[in-house]
Formats: sequence, C-alpha cells, structure tokens
Amino acid sequence: MSGTNSPEAVKKLLENMQSDLRALSLECKKKFPPVKEAAESGIIKVKTIAARNTEILAALKENSSEVVQPFLMGCGTKEPKITQLCLAAIQRLMSHEVVSETAAGNIINMLWQLMENSLEELKLLQTVLVLLTTNTVVHDEALSKAIVLCFRLHFTKDNITNNTAAATVRQVVTVVFERMVAEDERHRDIIEQPVLVQANSNRRSVSTLKPCAKDAYMLFQDLCQLVNADAPYWLVGMTEMTRTFGLELLESVLNDFPQVFLQHQEFSFLLKERVCPLVIKLFSPNIKFRQGSSTSSSPAPVEKPYFPICMRLLRVVSVLIKQFYSLLVTECEIFLSLLVKFLDADKPQWLRAVAVESIHRLCVQPQLLRSFCQSYDMKQHSTKVFRDIVNALGSFIQSLFLVPPTGNPATANQAGNNNAGGTVSAPANSGMLGIGGGVTLLPAFEYRGTWIPILTITVQGSAKATYLEMLDKVEPPTIPEGYAMSVAFHCLLDLVRGITSMIEGELGEVETECQTTSEAASSPTQSSEQPELQSTSDQMDKERANRAVWEEMVNACWCGLLAALSLLLDASTDEAATENILKAELTMAALCGRLGLVTSRDAFITAICKAYSIQGQNVMMISPSSESHQQVVAVGQPLAVQPQGTVMLTSKNIQCMRTLLNLAHCHGAVLGTSWQLVLATLQHLVWILGLKPSSGGALKPGRAVEGPSTVLTTAVMTDLPVISNILSRLFESSQYLDDVSLHHLINALCSLSLEAMDMAYGNNKEPSLFAVAKLLETGLVNMHRIEILWRPLTGHLLEVCQHPNSRMREWGAEALTSLIKAGLTFNHEPPLSQNQRLQLLLLNPLKEMSSINHPDIRLKQLECVLQILQSQGDSLGPGWPLVLGVMGAIRNDQGESLIRTAFQCLQLVVTDFLPTMPCTCLQIVVDVAGSFGLHNQELNISLTSIGLLWNISDYFFQRGETIEKELNKEEAAQQKQAEEKGVVLNRPFHPAPPFDCLWLCLYAKLGELCVDPRPAVRKSAGQTLFSTIGAHGTLLQHSTWHTVIWKVLFHLLDRVRESSTTADKEKIESGGGNILIHHSRDTAEKQWAETWVLTLAGVARIFNTRRYLLQPLGDFSRAWDVLLDHIQSAALSKNNEVSLAALKSFQEILQIVSPVRDSDKPETPPAVNVPVPVLIGSISGPGLNRPFVRTDSIGERLGKYSSSEPPIVTDELEDLNLWWAAWNTWYRIGSESTKPPITFDKLTFIPSQPFLTALIQIFPALYQHIKTGFNMDDLQKLGVILHSAVSVPISSDASPFILPSYTEAVLTSLQEAVLTALDVLQKAICVGPENMQIMYPAIFDQLLAFVEFSCKPPQYGQLETKHIANAKYNQAEWVALNYVPFAERSLEVVVDLYQKTACHKAVVNEKVLQNIIKTLRVPLSLKYSCPSESTWKLAVSSLLKVLSIGLPVARQHASSGKFDSMWPELASTFEDFLFTKSIPPDNLSIQEFQRNESIDVEVVQLISTEILPYANFIPKEFVGQIMTMLNKGSIHSQSSSFTEAEIDIRLREEFSKMCFETLLQFSFSNKVTTPQEGYISRMALSVLLKRSQDVLHRYIEDERLSGKCPLPRQQVTEIIFVLKAVSTLIDSLKKTQPENVDGNTWAQVIALYPTLVECITCSSSEVCSALKEALVPFKDFMQPPASKVQNGES
Repeated sequence: MSGTNSPEAVKKLLENMQSDLRALSLECKKKFPPVKEAAESGIIKVKTIAARNTEILAALKENSSEVVQPFLMGCGTKEPKITQLCLAAIQRLMSHEVVSETAAGNIINMLWQLMENSLEELKLLQTVLVLLTTNTVVHDEALSKAIVLCFRLHFTKDNITNNTAAATVRQVVTVVFERMVAEDERHRDIIEQPVLVQANSNRRSVSTLKPCAKDAYMLFQDLCQLVNADAPYWLVGMTEMTRTFGLELLESVLNDFPQVFLQHQEFSFLLKERVCPLVIKLFSPNIKFRQGSSTSSSPAPVEKPYFPICMRLLRVVSVLIKQFYSLLVTECEIFLSLLVKFLDADKPQWLRAVAVESIHRLCVQPQLLRSFCQSYDMKQHSTKVFRDIVNALGSFIQSLFLVPPTGNPATANQAGNNNAGGTVSAPANSGMLGIGGGVTLLPAFEYRGTWIPILTITVQGSAKATYLEMLDKVEPPTIPEGYAMSVAFHCLLDLVRGITSMIEGELGEVETECQTTSEAASSPTQSSEQPELQSTSDQMDKERANRAVWEEMVNACWCGLLAALSLLLDASTDEAATENILKAELTMAALCGRLGLVTSRDAFITAICKAYSIQGQNVMMISPSSESHQQVVAVGQPLAVQPQGTVMLTSKNIQCMRTLLNLAHCHGAVLGTSWQLVLATLQHLVWILGLKPSSGGALKPGRAVEGPSTVLTTAVMTDLPVISNILSRLFESSQYLDDVSLHHLINALCSLSLEAMDMAYGNNKEPSLFAVAKLLETGLVNMHRIEILWRPLTGHLLEVCQHPNSRMREWGAEALTSLIKAGLTFNHEPPLSQNQRLQLLLLNPLKEMSSINHPDIRLKQLECVLQILQSQGDSLGPGWPLVLGVMGAIRNDQGESLIRTAFQCLQLVVTDFLPTMPCTCLQIVVDVAGSFGLHNQELNISLTSIGLLWNISDYFFQRGETIEKELNKEEAAQQKQAEEKGVVLNRPFHPAPPFDCLWLCLYAKLGELCVDPRPAVRKSAGQTLFSTIGAHGTLLQHSTWHTVIWKVLFHLLDRVRESSTTADKEKIESGGGNILIHHSRDTAEKQWAETWVLTLAGVARIFNTRRYLLQPLGDFSRAWDVLLDHIQSAALSKNNEVSLAALKSFQEILQIVSPVRDSDKPETPPAVNVPVPVLIGSISGPGLNRPFVRTDSIGERLGKYSSSEPPIVTDELEDLNLWWAAWNTWYRIGSESTKPPITFDKLTFIPSQPFLTALIQIFPALYQHIKTGFNMDDLQKLGVILHSAVSVPISSDASPFILPSYTEAVLTSLQEAVLTALDVLQKAICVGPENMQIMYPAIFDQLLAFVEFSCKPPQYGQLETKHIANAKYNQAEWVALNYVPFAERSLEVVVDLYQKTACHKAVVNEKVLQNIIKTLRVPLSLKYSCPSESTWKLAVSSLLKVLSIGLPVARQHASSGKFDSMWPELASTFEDFLFTKSIPPDNLSIQEFQRNESIDVEVVQLISTEILPYANFIPKEFVGQIMTMLNKGSIHSQSSSFTEAEIDIRLREEFSKMCFETLLQFSFSNKVTTPQEGYISRMALSVLLKRSQDVLHRYIEDERLSGKCPLPRQQVTEIIFVLKAVSTLIDSLKKTQPENVDGNTWAQVIALYPTLVECITCSSSEVCSALKEALVPFKDFMQPPASKVQNGES
C-alpha cells in the first residue's frame, strides 16, 4: 500500500475527491439540490482536513463518515449516472483505506438499498469486494449483510450478475477465512491459556473465538444450514439458496483452509456434527437408486440421483478424506464404503465415473492408503476398507468388460452403436481396415468382443478428474467410451506405484538402519550398552509394527490387483498399457518377494508367465479380429509333448518376456521357488524364438530346421541378440545371489530340465536345451563357490547325458565337460594342488560318464580328457586313476572314433606323462593299454597299443630303480593299512615283489593280446612279449620266473592251442578293403597256425636261452613235460606249418640246434627283435617245402651223425628221464601223425614231407641219448613210425617241388632220413653188445617192407593215390611218391647187410633169407608190370647175390629144418619170374628183349649150378617143382603181340633151349635116383607132345574153313611156335643118350608126322618155313621097317 501513502498519491487522492464532489454537485444541481449542497460542503471539508493535518489519510479516515456522506446521498438518488459516479468515488476511498467502521456500515446499508432496487448490480458487487478485501473494518452484522447482499445478487435473473455474484461470494468467503488465518498468525506467538471448552452443546457458544474466527465460524455454520435447507443463524436476509452452490462453497473452504478445522476445536466440532451428517444425508438418493429398477414396484418413489449434487458431494468427500481423515475416522469409513458402492454396475454410468475419479484421488496418496490399512483393515471387527477399494476397482473393470455401457438416455444411443458394430466398435474397426497391417488406431482394451479405448486422462501419479470438475453441468454428462476404464486402470497403476515405492523406501531405511546399528554394535564402544540395547529393541518393535502394516497392505490388495491387472493385461492391445501393467505386476512380485510373501509373489509371477503364453495353447480360438490388435512377431511349435497347432508370439508376449527378464535380473534374490515359473516361461520363449545354446551356455539365434511352422518377423530378428544378451546377463548375475537363492535357481533349472527330458523321450525332435545351457552358464559364473552346487549340478547333467534324444544328451555332455574343464582351470582358493578332495570331486563326474553307453557322450568325455591332459596333465596327481579309468572304460562295441580318441589320450599319457604320475598308476596304464590292444574296431590302434606296451616296458626298464623304490614304499604303507583293518592285502601275483608284479601284469596283458582274434595283433603281441621277456627278463627275481613260466607262458600256450584247434576253416575272402590275403593265411585256422608257431617257438627259445635260470627251479621236469606236451599237440595239429614248427621247437629244446649262451654274447643292450631261431628260417615257404638248402640244415647235421662220431651237444641234459620223456613224446608224435585216417574226404589232413622229414631227423640225435636203454619194443615202435612215415602220400600241388622227376632215381629227403635212421641203428647194433644182435631181423623186416614198395606202393589207409607218372598236376588230390629208388636203395642195404650178417644166429633163426626171397618174389613175378624196369632187374641180381651167400648157409642148416619153409617159396619165386604173367611192353627193342632173355638164362644157370647138383640136401618136392618149371620153359608160349618179322627172336629160343637142355640134362641123366624123377620128366614130355598135336589139328581145321581169308595173327604165331618147339625137341632128343628116352616118347614124336604133312597146304609163308624146319629132322626116323621094335629097344 506504500503506493497510496506517498505524498503524490495523497495529493492525487485529494484532487480526485474534490473533482468527484464537483462532478456530483454538477449532476445534482437541478434535480437533487440537497445532494449538491452536501457535495459542496464536502469539498470544503476535504480541503479543511488537508490543510489542518499532516497525516492527511488518518484524518480522512476519522472523518470518513462525513466525507462519504455526499456520495451515499448521491446513491440514494437512484439515478444511474449519479450512482455510478458515487460508487466509483466510494471505491476510490476504500482502496486508500480511508473508510472507518461506521462509514463502512453506512456504505453497506446504502448498497443494500441499491440491491433491493436492483440498481447497478455489478458495481455493487465490485464495491463489496473492494470493501471486504482492502481492509478488515467490516465485522459481524455488517459483514453478514455484505455477504447476504452478494448471495441475493447471485440469484437475479441476469446471467452476468449471477456469475459475477457467485465469484464474489466465493472470494468473500475466502477472505473471511483468510482473515482468520491472518489473525491466528498474529496471535501465534502469544501462548494462550487453553480455555476449557464445555461439551459444545450450545451452537452459539463461540465466545472463545477471536473476532475474525467468529465471523468465519458463523459463516461456515450458516453454509451448512443453507445446504441442509435450514434457516441461517447469521446470514440474515437470505431469500434463496442452491445446494450445489452451498456444497461448492463448503468444499472450497474445507479444501483451502484445513488448518482452521484441525487447529480449532469449534470448527472440528462443526465438521463432525454438521458437515458429515449432511453429506451422508444428501447421499441417500444415490445409495438407494438402482438403475433399471422400475419405480412403480417400490412403495415410495425413489428420488433419482442428481448429478450436480452428487458430484459436488463426492468432491466434498474427497476433501474430507484427504484433509481430515485423522479427525473423521469413523465417518471416512462410511464415505469410503459409499464410494465403493457407487462403483456397482447398477449405478448410473456418470455416477460410476465420478466415483472412480474420487477413488483415483485416494489412490495417488499412498500414506493415506496406509492409514486406511492401519485404521480399518488391521482392526478386528472393522470393514476391510483398503481391500474393498482394490477389489471394487477390480470388479468395476470386470463389469465394464461384461456389461456393455447403457444407462442414462445420453449414452443409450452410443451403446446401441457399440452393439451394432459387432464385437468391435465401428469407428475403431474402420480405422484398422483403413490402415491395414494390423496396426490399431487407438490404444484400447479388448476382451471377449468388448472393445474399450484407452484415453489419456492424466499424468502418472496425479489424479486430475474430468467429471468431478464439471460444476456447470446440471444434466449428467455423456461419459465417453473407455473413460471409466481408463481412470480405473490408472487407479490401479498409481496404487501399485504408490504402495511399492512407499514400502520399499521404508524397507530401505530399515535396512540401512540395521546395517548402521549392527556396525555400531560390532565396533567396540566406550558408552554403556544399556541405552544402546534399549533403542535397538524399540527399533525392533517399530520395525515389527511396520512390517505388519506392509504385509497387511500387500495381503489386502494383491488378490484384487492381480485379478484386475491380469484381466487388463489379457485385454490390452496397446504397448504402453501393456508395459505399465507388466511393470505393476513386476513391482508387486518383487515387493512380495522382499516381504517374503510367497503365495502372492508366485501369483504375480505366474500372471506374467501366463500372459506370456496367453497366445500359446489356445491360439486357434482367438478370432482374427482380436488377433489383429496384436502384432504377431513369431510363430512356432509350442514346447509340448504333442504340439497341437502352432504358437504365435505377439509383441505383447515379448513384452511379458522382457518384464520377466527384468524381474529375474533385478529381483533374483527374492524369487526363491518361483524361479521354476520364470525359467519355464523363458524356456518357452527361447524355444519359439529358436535360440540355440552356444559355447559357455549362452543362447544365440540359430534355428535348426523345425519345419515350416516357425516364422520370425524382422522386428524380432533384430531383437534376438538383445534378448540372448539379457538372458546371459541374467544368469551371470547369479554370482551375486546368496547360497540359498542360488540353490533355488539350480533346483528350478534341474526340474525344468527334467520336464524337457520327459518331453524329449520317444522322439528325436529337437529338445529344449534351455535348462541345460543355463545350468552350464550358472555353474561357470559361480566357479568360486562350485563346491556347494557341484553335486546337484553334475548329478543332473549326468542324467541328461543318458537321455535317448541325441541333441539333449549332446548338450548335457557339453555342459558337463565344459564345467569340469573350467573347474580344473579355475584359480581356486586354496589351489587344487593343495585341495585334492576338490580335485577328485571335480573329476568324479567324468568318471561317472563312463557308465553311459551313448557313443557321442563318450566321445565328448574323451575329448574332455584329452583337453585336460593337454592343459593339466602335469598336475593331475591323485586324479590319474580316474582319468585312466575313463580311457580304460571304452568298450569294444563303442565305435571306431571313440576308441581312436581314447587311444589318443593314452598315447599322450604314455609319451608325456609316465614320469609325472604316481607309480601306483603304472599298472593301470598297462591295463588300459592292454585293453586297447584287445579292441577289434581298428587294427592300427591295437598294433600301436602293443607298441605302447613295449614303450612302457622300456620305461620300466630305464626307471626301474626309482619305480621299485616308490612301489615298495607304497606297498609297505598299504600293508600297514591292511594289517590295521585286519584284511589281507589283495593284488594280482601277490607273493612277488611289487615291481615284479608290474612286469607280470605287463606280460599277462601281452599274453591276452597273443590270443586276440586278429592275426596281426597276435603276431605283434607275441613278438613283443617274447622280446620283452628276452630283453628285460633279467630284472625279475629268480622266484618270479616260476610265475612267468606257469602263469604267463604255459597259460598262453594253452589258450593258443585251444584257439588254434577250434579255429574256423572257412576261407576268408579278403582282409577288408583291398587287402589281398595270401593263400597260406586265407582261413582263420591258418592264421592261428602262425600264432601257434610264434608262441611255441618263443617259449621254446626262452626254455633254451634261460635254461640255466629255469633248471634250478624245483619243478623243471614238470615244466619240461608240459612243454613237450605242447610240442606234441602242435606237432599233431592238422596243420603243416604248426606241426613243422613244433618239430623245430622240439629240435631247439633238445639243443640239436645249439643256442648261444647269454654269457657268451658280447655285452650289448638287448635288441628289440630277438631273432627267431635259425630252424624256422630254414623252411623256404610254409607248405611249399623245398629240400633244405641251408648249410646248417638238419640233413647235414644228421650226416655228421651217420659217421660214427657222436654229436657235440652243448649244455647236455644230464637227466636221462628228460630224454626219455622226449623219446616218448617223439614216439607219440610219430605214431599219431603218421597213422592213416579211417575215412577220407577233401579235408582229411595228411602230414607234409618236410614235417615227416624233420620228425625222422630228430631220431638219430635223440637215439644218441637213449641208446643204452633202447630195446626191441622201442625198435618195434620206431619201425612202425618209419614205415608209416614213408607211406604218407604227397599232395599233388606240392609234388613238383618235392618229387624228383620220374626218370631220376633220387630219394626224397624223408626217405633219406628213414634210411639214415636205420643206418644209425644198424651201426649201433654192429658195435653194440651181443644182446643187441637180436635186433637185426627186425631191421631186415623193416627194410624188406620198404623193398616191397617198389611194386606195391604202400597204402595210406583207404586213400586213393595216383601214380606220379600219370598225375598231371591237380588231377589227383594225392600223389604216391616214386618209391622205386627208395625200395631199390633199401634192397641194396638189405643185400649189404645180409652179406655181413648171413651167419648171425638171429638172422638164421628168424628166417631172414626166406623173407628176403618172399619179398623179392613180388617184383620178380611182376617183371614187366613193375613200375620201374630197374626194379626187377635189381631184384634178380639181388636174389642171385643173396642166394649165392644164403644157399650154402641153408644147406649147412638143412638138418635143423630152419630153412624148410624157404624152399617152396624159392620155387614159387623162380616160377613167377621165369613164367611171368606180365606182357613185355610194345616198344621193347630186340636188343632189350635179348638182354632180358639172358637174365632168364642166368637164373636157369643158377638152378643148374647151385640147386640141382645138391638135390640130396634139398627137399624132393622142390626138385620136382624145378623140373616142372624147366619142362614148361622148354615150350614157353609167347606174347601174342609180336609182329611176324620179330617172331623168330621173340620166342626166347635161347631160354627154351637152356630149359630143355637143363631139363633133359637132369631128366635123362643117369643119376635118376628115383623112378619118380624119371616119371616127372617123361610126364612132362608127353604133355608137351600132346599139346603140339592139338594145336596143329585145330590149325588145319581153321585153315580149311577160312578159305581165302587169312587166319588171325595169333593163331599163326602159335602154330609157328609149336613147329619150332617140335624141331627143338627132336634136336634135344637126339643129343640125349638113347637109354634115357622112353619109347612112348618116340612113338608120340613120330605120330606127329602125318599131322605136320597135312599142314603143307597152308597159305602163310612163315608157317611154311617153320614147317620145313620141323619136317627136316624126321629124316632120321626114315629107316626100313625092322622086326618087332618094343619099347624103344631095337
């Protein structure tokens, strides 16, 4: 106001007043003279005051009544112009505050009059306003009058006046209360003694109030009266009043001046006693009214709710609740209950809208809500107001969706429109169609066909109402569609936001307080602890109380909130709305989690998750129109066992997803068991979006082809990396969770994974790998505390690894191995090297994987082992057994790649890590390497593993001392432990020291490999085994050799023998791939044969080279027997290669081939390949056994023996028993192998020549050692073997290599050997003692048996053999040998031997000569039929030699009868030879024939010189036989095949002559001692003549019959021979002394003559010439007839 006090202002005021007065006087000059006078006196007054007083304004104020008077009078004129002028002047005075109380009263009275006359109404209002606002002079009645004036003006007919008056009333009311506030301000500092207020029974007892307060009190009280339609106490003169205006005024007072009511009991009383009952009363029509209920039915007509009043009441209620809740607890409960009721569906739309707006105003005040909760919900027997509000909002929202909005007429039309447009309202629908692409025009909710737009109504967190502000409307307004919904929606959001921020703020404070107090408590304080504790316990109580409120608030509201939010979320088609709803659900879930309210937390999380999958299972039911509000961003198969249809992911689903991710990320610690829900949902998302796990468990976009059902829009595609990142970050943040929360997370992942596994059973579709990948990720980030989660984590992953679905288990394995590798490389505290328990814990799952059969898992496992070896190999320590166990657990059937990988690991171990591992693991390494040898998937691996075993053995050899020390130390420790536990220490090969055990394990492994099914492995293993024993055996203790022999070598031999004998004989076509198999190895049997050979040779070699070690062992002789047994069974095996090799080994152990003693060797380190003994090398090729060609071949060695020097044998076996054991073995081998089989077929086994040769060659050497005890029985046995051996035929395919060509008379090596053996024996007998002589006959028998082979090759059982000469290769299976040279050589030996031993007693007694003759009889009788011509010639010459020696002996012993049986034999032999049945070959030349004839002649000569002269000493029968034979020879018939030209020579004329001569010589000799002899010769002659007669007769007959045809050739030949014989006979008869010829004979001769004459007619010239010769000698018979000639006596 300083402006009005300045001198200029005062001066101007004065001037203005004077001019105003002048103007007034001017105006009133004519009509109103009194006024004019007053004006003029007023001018003088003003001037006087100005002149007299320095304080002009104060003076003016004092005299204001007078100063104002002229103007008041002017107003009284009721002349408009004058009135206006006066009012302006009065206002000017007022504005300068120069009006006193009295003047003011006068002014008001004057204004009242004007008002009553309805003059200058606006000016009036202006003047009142200026009067009341510029100063406080108007009080009490004047004030009330001024106020009433304004009210009266409010109800004029003029609209402008009305409105201005209303504004003025409002301002005036405010001024009244502002004055009171100002008054309180002034008096605040003065502390009043509170006056005891009585129980204000008297409304007027306001005596305690100060003036301004009193005015305010009176005004407020009357406002209540007026609204209640009662008479006012103070505002006298009111004529009318509206409730709406009254309510507005009440509201503004309550709203603007709450402190007045809160500070003054009088006002509080008014509030309680007047305002609240009033409000409740006025509400009644709204409460009772039901929309749609017909008025007629109710007994009294129900007053319809009236919008203006109702709306204003709600505003008042809002203010009351907001400002005076603490005063009006009970009343507020009523108000709130009413508010809730107004939301009912049966209330009018506008009522519901304003009610929602009112509730919104409450929802933005969390502290208020908190108070509700404390005052109502937490009290017993009280309405649960807070809960009801939330539930009511929920029901309200629901009702909006269910009931289409109808109600007051204004909205009916719109509702109809809504229904007419089908499910979606027309405008929205057309908008969508217009734009297309599924983008809606308006944000909206849509649910079951009800479409409600979302209107932007308010800024978040403030409740700006629309309908509560419509104070000018009398009729209910039309509520636009969606308005109520939008407000309700915001109510919910603000409610959630408010509550959560409030509670979380308070929680945060509590937590920080807790921290500070705990720190304070923990820090040592000097202060006494009592108060400290006191405060803490108070704090605890306070916190407990707080927590109770929080929990109650949440418990009260969560159900309703969740129901409403879920519904809205379901219906939302707007991204922002969705976002808000989700955020609300998220914050609630987090809050519940923090407060530990599990049920509600899970419910909210479930809601979010459900919202995510809303479009999932029932996608086909969603109508296209509803779908169109949601942009579909991805379509895919649902993650279900039997996916039905497809799943569409809309952008809303993705929003839900993000919310979930945020929830999990920011509030993971409070999720607890809800992790399960969250993760299941995330998994589904990942599934639909096709995120696939990549290294470390992160999910990356990458879709395996799932079929046509998966579609991703570009919008999502670009989001994928982001989603995958968030997912990874989510699990990375698990490292900040506490242990319990972490376990919740792990458990949730495991159970999720179990579900995924169940789903993936029984189909090979792509499984969900989300859980597995995230388990891996979680494990990796929590490596620092891996122990607490290792077991559940790996235990589950191991189950995953066993799953039948390949993708599933592949990831299980990936996760498991990654975790193990990460665990081993992680820097643990303390490091793993000092924490062996942890190391074994980490490695254990690797071992567990071995029990899984899936090859892909095992491959992962092995790759992991390989990587561990490469990175941590040096530091595995106690983990070695585990790691080696994994390699060793690979089974044969697990596929090549697995075995290969495992083997790589093993190779790495053997090459790099043997020195770093504990020695106790070496045995495991041996076992594992051995097991790889046995794998049959990949030959190279097996072979290489054998190489590894060799390397390992080398390592043992080089590091022997250190290994031995360490093992002994370990052994001692274990021994001690075992004793403490009282158990026996159990390890393989126990009694042997540990280092030797290691060797024995190695040998045993190699031994197993030696019987592997694959030949190459066996070969390699065998060589390695014998090489290691050879090279490193010296390291073993002497006693361990016993185990080597029995447990390793003999055990091996047993197994090889068994396998070889049962091996398959089927031909193997090829070795797989393009490998060709040599025919000598093309059956399993042949392949095993090689193994047997190798093994036997190896063992024999060890026996030989280590004999000095083995002999001292106690049971050497038993071992010797076992070895011999093996040699025997090998030799008798039906395989040439094996059997031959067995003999080589036999030779080796008999030391026929002398080994070099170890001590004689130069000191060199043992070579890797110990050479196979020489003998095996001397066979050029298995099966194709050429004669030996090597210089050290057995044949030559045997040659040495045949010269009588004994062989030099090194390291002689002293023990005779051993030699005899060897002899027995030799005999068994010989007899078994040469015994012919009973039946024959293609597969019959027949021993080979080299085998037999080697067998026989062993004998001479063996014999040298046993000759002292060699007796007849043994000789018998030997004979059988020799005979059988020679009888064995030879296979046709081998014959070209063994048999000499037929023409060469060469012996095979076998035959040589047989003869050598007999030779050795014979020489031994020769120089031996007398008792050995009896063996001679046996040797003769043996040799003679061989001689027989010349004509009758030995039969080998029933086998049919072809003679070699006619065997074209391969026509015959078996070819008999050419036995002729052998038989002939045997014959020579026989002759030789006989020449030496003919007179030996045994030879005489055993009829050796007879046997020789008997044997020779065969070739002699065959003569030309003999296989070889040489045979019978040799036989003849031999017979002649033998007889020349033997006959004298026989004559010598004639009396003893020892030779009696020989004579008939000899006779038969002569007979058979001289008159052989065989026909000489056609191609026999004449010279040959003559030579052969001369041999026959020789025999006859022998008879004439050596036999017939000694007829006395010779049995008579024999002589008779000889005579008959000679007789026969003299007329021997000839072969029918001679040609005429040769006929003269072929008739053995010489022989016939010789026979005749001898015959005649003895027939007609004087020495005929007995008549019998003569009779024999006569008899012979008469037979001869008779026969000639017959032949001639027949010939003549035939010739006659045949006519011109020539006779058959042989008949002609015969006749010629007969004619020649006749002539020869006549010659012979002439030479004999006449007395020796019988007369009858002559008669017979002469009787032939006529017959001969008859032959003259024959046509054949040869017959004629022979006839001549026959007829000529008859001339000697031509004599004149004499007197009676009787019996040849003239």
